[in-house]
This record gives sequence, C-alpha cells and structure tokens, in this order.
Amino acid sequence: MKMPHHRNACLSIVRTAAAIAALGALLGGCLGQVYQRGYILPDGALQQVPIGATQEQVLIVMGTPSTVATVSGDTFYYISQRTESAAAFIPDKPTDQRVVAIYFDKNRRVERLADYGIKDGKVFDYISRTTPTGGRDANYVQSIFGNFLGGGSMIPGISR
Repeated sequence: MKMPHHRNACLSIVRTAAAIAALGALLGGCLGQVYQRGYILPDGALQQVPIGATQEQVLIVMGTPSTVATVSGDTFYYISQRTESAAAFIPDKPTDQRVVAIYFDKNRRVERLADYGIKDGKVFDYISRTTPTGGRDANYVQSIFGNFLGGGSMIPGISR
C-alpha cells in the first residue's frame, strides 16, 4: 500500500524532531554541572546565632563545623565551595567559596560572626563589610581561599 507523499513528509518531520529531542537529552547530561561541596548554610541560620550564644546553641543551630581553631580562643569554621564544569570530562572550577567563622570568647560565648568570601580578588567579610588584615586568623582564612587568590588550595573538610 502506497502512502500519499504528504504523509511521508509528516513522518519524516516527526522522526527528525524525535531524533533531535533524543540527541538533546543525551547532550544535556554532558553540559555544565554545578557542584556544592562542604557546609551548606541554611537560610536564616546566622540570624539565629546572636552575640552571647553558647557553643552548644551554635552547634544546635549550625551543626558540626568543618574545622575548629583553638588558638587565642575557639573559632568554628563552616566551609563551603561551589564549582562549575562547562561540560562532562572537563575539570570543574571553583566559582564561589565561603567561610562562615564564629568566634568565641574565653567563656565559650559568641563574640563575633564573619561570613568570608572573595570580593575584588581579596578575602572580604560580608557581615562587617571589611577585609581582614594581619594576625593568625586572617592568615588561616586566606590560606583556605588559596585557590581563589592564585595559591594552592588548603580547604579542610572538602575533597574533590
């Protein structure tokens, strides 16, 4: 049985569209990927950590820190990194990195909060709106951001 010419043309268009859709679905898995590693800060979590809160209260709200520093008072660090890959089999590149630092006084109460990121190529605290300068803590935070600032990465708690 012979089909009319217009029916063959319609079937050909449908097959072509299906092939394009299938190819698009296959290639979609090869295109860019975004990965979130480390601590994911829940919305509003920092607002639930007031100055004067105890370490126990911080642990309840924020969970276990990525790392803890005990030099000149305790500090909890919550470290996260976002990377993107342009396509499958291409190494991912860091696009955002954050370090939330919660500083405690000698009585183990919150003394200060910091939300460090990179702004204009420098480590920047988005809470105090300042760039940390000098001191052990500033050096430690800068070492965490090493891969953003042209140095090697020293990111505790994050594996690639």
